[in-house]
Amino acid sequence: MARKIIIDTDPGQDDAVAILLALASPELEVLGLTAVAGNVPLALTELNARKILELAGRPDIPVFAGCDRPLSRPLITAEHVHGKSGLDGIDLPEPRIGLHPQHAVDFIIETLRREPAGTVTLVPIGPLTNIAQAFRQAPDIVARVQEIVLMGGAYFEVGNITPTAEFNIFVDPEAAAEVFAAGAPLVVMPLDVTHEALTSSDWIDGMRALPGRCGPAIASWTDFFERFDKEKYGSEGAPLHDPCTIAWLLRPDLFTGRHINVEIETEGRFTAGMTVADWWRVTDRPANANFIRHVDRDALFTLLADRLARLP
Repeated sequence: MARKIIIDTDPGQDDAVAILLALASPELEVLGLTAVAGNVPLALTELNARKILELAGRPDIPVFAGCDRPLSRPLITAEHVHGKSGLDGIDLPEPRIGLHPQHAVDFIIETLRREPAGTVTLVPIGPLTNIAQAFRQAPDIVARVQEIVLMGGAYFEVGNITPTAEFNIFVDPEAAAEVFAAGAPLVVMPLDVTHEALTSSDWIDGMRALPGRCGPAIASWTDFFERFDKEKYGSEGAPLHDPCTIAWLLRPDLFTGRHINVEIETEGRFTAGMTVADWWRVTDRPANANFIRHVDRDALFTLLADRLARLP
């Protein structure tokens, strides 16, 4: 049976690749996309989610708009990375797929209560506001979650939006703190691993050469956002952060990490949003997350190329 997942997202070019990877993988059943404000405001993230499904020819998957701001802070966005639309790089038509009227938080709660306990995995690849709100409103669903596999945080790679914080966690550290403390099984894809998932010109050229719509779109998105990362990090490619979550669900053997304690800093003058990862286990705080450190980069991109080539 396919593993049931809800992708909570703020597309974002790398979010788009993650969504397409999930849609191309029969091992996964995407129950819905829940949009959250993050890379760009909510009106654009839910629109981008529908555009991605339209591109993939999947009008059967519902899209739900969720929280339009963090739990207790002003919204910080990342147009400087992703462009004004959040999905710059290729012009996609207005989607015919409509927005589902139900709130994303209500959909998450309803789905976890409806499906058998332990059969739905949450895949948040943006700020954790929707997940935290769902857990606040319905604490009973925490025990029903099979696993949370998220992109966020950093330890050895420190921060990408502040010197100490990764963007997804920094946007809503209070939400992240609540999710990390909730007790659901947690797998974390921090910058430490995603910065190993660097694109190459050969891989992008391979995407561009694919027949159909999705491959060239992926190449265009990657061309757009890798300019920022190359300039910032001096790397030869751009990190595909969010697809690492889906790749973990498909091939966990490609990744290595440690089950450790991870706390979220919410009050630090210079460290708000920091993921305080006890990698060396120097505290007595109980482990609450599988914190991933490395990935087999070549095998990861072989997997991505194989799956994404199946798309229309």
